Amino acid sequence: MSRTIGSILEAALGPLVVTEPQSLEPYGRDESSLGAFPPEAVVRPTTPEEIRIVLRLCAEHRVPVTPRGAGTGKSGGALPVHGGVVLSTDQMQKIYEIDEANRLAVVEPGVITGALQQQVEEAGLFYPPDPASLDTCSLGGNVAENAGGPRAYRYGVTREYVLGLEVALMAGDRLVLGRRSPKGVSGYDLTALMVGSEGTLAVVDRITLRLLPKPRATAAAIAAFDDLAAAGRAVIAMTRSGLQPAVLELLDGASVDHVRQGSAYRFPEGAGGVLLLELDGDPERLEAELAACAEVCEACGAMDVRLATDEAQRRRLWEARRRVSEALEAAHLHKTSDDIAVPVGEMPDTATRIAEIGERHHLLTAVFGHAGDGNLHVNLLSDDDDAEDVARRFEAARVDLFHHTLHVGGTLSGEHGIGLSKRKFMILEHAPQELEMMRAIKKLWDPLNLLNPGKLLPDPY
Repeated sequence: MSRTIGSILEAALGPLVVTEPQSLEPYGRDESSLGAFPPEAVVRPTTPEEIRIVLRLCAEHRVPVTPRGAGTGKSGGALPVHGGVVLSTDQMQKIYEIDEANRLAVVEPGVITGALQQQVEEAGLFYPPDPASLDTCSLGGNVAENAGGPRAYRYGVTREYVLGLEVALMAGDRLVLGRRSPKGVSGYDLTALMVGSEGTLAVVDRITLRLLPKPRATAAAIAAFDDLAAAGRAVIAMTRSGLQPAVLELLDGASVDHVRQGSAYRFPEGAGGVLLLELDGDPERLEAELAACAEVCEACGAMDVRLATDEAQRRRLWEARRRVSEALEAAHLHKTSDDIAVPVGEMPDTATRIAEIGERHHLLTAVFGHAGDGNLHVNLLSDDDDAEDVARRFEAARVDLFHHTLHVGGTLSGEHGIGLSKRKFMILEHAPQELEMMRAIKKLWDPLNLLNPGKLLPDPY
């Protein structure tokens, strides 16, 4: 009888390997609604060498490997759709170095994003990327998906902060990519290629991150409008005026209503669209900049503008914002979410189109997201009992949403990635020649298509 991959890995790595069916079950799911895909085995390495052993043995036995961080992904990128082995880096949580002089950190991929932020801020530094799941998501997953968050409007996404990576290839070879210096233009940027590659090219085992000086002060405000389109117009006006808050978040009325109950922050009544603004920097300038933002909102028809005057108010406001997705999930029988990104000037029309798409397919909608860079999280909701019919309507609505998004010059995903959920739609955004070039890159890094197969690129491989 042939040995299973689980027994082969156990012989090499012992207790790092999980094979009991009950223990495997959580590793077949993530925070998407795409179903369960239990793996044959899970390995939780603690060192780069152990990662290389897993990849070498799986390549030798032609077993697919799905890299996994904290499992907070929304697009199914960490689901082992072809079975095989899940390689989880959740035990690799060392922060090797916080270099204050050179403003960088060197970390393992399992470090929780919020934990790194806290440590670097204690050193007077700042790591800006702040996905909504920052208290649970890991930096390796952030690198794989090129995660963003509310502060991406001013500070950019994960790619802007990755100076270097150490990665393992499917056969077990190791590459050291990038640098520690702030600048570098030596050859093709393989580090940038890795960021956002969704675990399809190599497995990250060490990350060097750029840090910034910690902002001296922060201030926040909330502006309420009659509808989402009006809030979108205020974002355009703010951009034209030269104002650039650190954060510029948008919520529609449905999103606000779902977090109103039980929220320590009292959102304005009757708001059909809300902007959350946050500024940081010189405390002597913040008051004037916040007032200028408030004036723009009022000129665009804001029914109410409130300042979050202290840290406690600001914290309550953000706690409510980060609860939106889970509140929608809890309130409805069926929910699917997509994070499109459109040019900022197209947001008012896109808000109207999203509502029309929902009505056309007899679905509820809720929209929130990062208004400053046009990244909208579109939630389709239903409480109908017929799950198959709801799934068909969800899919038809998503097709309409993606066609509109691409028509106005947008993209299928701003930060959650393509993963499993959107791979078949890549043909809408990318020309055949472009997809073939991507497949050629994949084949160069992973000739046997064993590393996270079934993700990102549409068939054929």
